[in-house]
Amino acid sequence: MSVKIFGKGTKVARLRRHARLRKRISGTAERPRLVVTRSNRHMVAQIVDDTKGVTLVSASTLTSDFQGFQGTKVEAARKVGELVAQKAAAAGITTVVFDRGGNNYHGRVAAVAEGAREGGLAL
Repeated sequence: MSVKIFGKGTKVARLRRHARLRKRISGTAERPRLVVTRSNRHMVAQIVDDTKGVTLVSASTLTSDFQGFQGTKVEAARKVGELVAQKAAAAGITTVVFDRGGNNYHGRVAAVAEGAREGGLAL
């Protein structure tokens, strides 16, 4: 999986870091991959089985669970982590590989991981 990404800018740098991470990180049926996608407004977390190419579980700030949510973006990210952990437990998933998507493990990305750990997932 060799991806050539050229250019300047923060988006290109993040894509380059993500491609470098994905060389080493892959989700299996026994230990799927927890993918975190961050935008300026929203957080999305998915649990993916890369061998089949299937999303097993997902949670997002765009879902109806966040209707009327009052709080900071970090608090919302922590809640996304807890929600994805609850859905994973219902699907029988206990351990995952964390994929930060080329983002720094800081702020909202770290909050998703902490929320998932509090929800019972082993990262």
